[in-house]
Amino acid sequence: MKTTKNTPAVKDQVRDYWNNQPCGTQFTEALPFSKEYFANIEEHRYTVEPEIFSFAQFTRYREKKILEVGTGAGSDFTQWVRSGANATGIDATEAGVQHTTQRLLLEGLNNFELIVGDCEKLPFPENTFDLVYSWGVIHHTPNTWGALSEIIRVCKPGGEIKVMIYHRHSLLSLFFWVKYALLKGRPWKSLSWCLSNYMESVGTKAYTRKEVQNFLIKQPVNTIKINTYLTFYDRLERFGTAYTKIAQCLAWLLGGNRVGWFLTIRAQKNQ
Repeated sequence: MKTTKNTPAVKDQVRDYWNNQPCGTQFTEALPFSKEYFANIEEHRYTVEPEIFSFAQFTRYREKKILEVGTGAGSDFTQWVRSGANATGIDATEAGVQHTTQRLLLEGLNNFELIVGDCEKLPFPENTFDLVYSWGVIHHTPNTWGALSEIIRVCKPGGEIKVMIYHRHSLLSLFFWVKYALLKGRPWKSLSWCLSNYMESVGTKAYTRKEVQNFLIKQPVNTIKINTYLTFYDRLERFGTAYTKIAQCLAWLLGGNRVGWFLTIRAQKNQ
């Protein structure tokens, strides 16, 4: 079982987890760092998370200065560079930067900057980027609100913030509670406990819309929209038709997208 008691130790565990398995690399058996390898990673990512394209709007940011926080294996970052953005990426792991760099070089793309760093302490001056983007990353760091504050800090006045974090009041959270609390004879355990101990790297967190709203209202931003999306993961699609039908019925009863796993934040920094 995972532990989250010591923050420096947690950061080390999170870094080790993603160093050993950059996001998406577990879904391909192709030769590492080959074109087929990266193509498989990209195909899987956008098949199970098609929400990314409408949210990111990669082609809108040609010649804009963008920062991606948490590049992973580089699928989204490659979209920014392909689209002509002036792109900078930061990842907590050497493996993430290595994967993303190799991915871009294979495509003959070289107009980018990548660094290893901490999302809670972004190594950039304030008011630097036209867009700061992060998809499914900052809920893994111990101080998620600190990371979001940093994202806002380095965004230019009038610039955009686009972030996805996990949603606690979701079907997937409920399924985790059933599996790791109810069926283990410990129904008093919380959704947060189940996610922290069993979802991906140590200490993974999920948030509610209200928690996000309460945080953003104190920040120098205009919140454009906070959405939740029912996802491939909520629908249990990888487990087959029977499970998917059960999940879809539950989703219908509980409000559809209101109980989705992805919580997206769009905001504009105040002028």
